[in-house]
Amino acid sequence: MIESLLILILVGAIAGWLAGQLVKGYGFGLGGNIVVGIVGSLVAGLLLPYVGFTVGGNAILASIIHATIGAVILLLLIRVIKRA
Repeated sequence: MIESLLILILVGAIAGWLAGQLVKGYGFGLGGNIVVGIVGSLVAGLLLPYVGFTVGGNAILASIIHATIGAVILLLLIRVIKRA
């Protein structure tokens, strides 16, 4: 239980940080990166199966890639909404 929570936080932090680097102009700090990464993972879990995208291999690395893709999508959606 505790190990799963720590892995979730670690993957969220890495994915949020990577997404912030890929989508310039977004720096949320450690807490914000964790939230963006975790929410991004949820977004990717909902959207990526519809387009037939799956990530295999190492479970942690695949989780980070998956969450990063979702976090990038989330940050781009936030950018679009802010401009509107």
